[in-house]
Amino acid sequence: MGDTKNLTSTEAIKKLKEMAEDIKTCMFCTRIDRMPIETRPMSTRIVDEEGNIWFISSQDSHKNLEIKDHDEVQLIYAKNSDFHFLSVYGHATILKDKAKIEELWTKWADAWFEEGKKDPNVTLICIKPKEAYYWDTKDGKMVSLIKMAFAAVSGKTPDDGIEGTIRL
Repeated sequence: MGDTKNLTSTEAIKKLKEMAEDIKTCMFCTRIDRMPIETRPMSTRIVDEEGNIWFISSQDSHKNLEIKDHDEVQLIYAKNSDFHFLSVYGHATILKDKAKIEELWTKWADAWFEEGKKDPNVTLICIKPKEAYYWDTKDGKMVSLIKMAFAAVSGKTPDDGIEGTIRL
């Protein structure tokens, strides 16, 4: 059995930023109020000092249109190589802030927009998390694997996980 560590305020933002920026790519889910949930991979640009998660997106993309109809989203991050997992529920806002686009732009984004950061279709999506849940390891992947192997042989449950809510 693992530990439960619920985080709030500054330590919650720090954990959210650490995990989302390390894992980077999430499954970005829209229309979470009905089935099937629309989902696609998206690359996180940054998690700001308030815990907001930022993405670059095209104005005419399906996700932008879906957010206009229903702003609740779910972000699912998974880094199997390190046993780090994060699920974030929040509200999305679509912005066309030129200064923020300039700040968040990368050469990678040029591949998606013909005119680069000046392309009229460039938008930002800002996710304001309402709640998040994470699963992590106490000692890293290698120690976790050793503990799991020992547990399999000994029949004892490994005590290596840390999980909890993140409330901003």
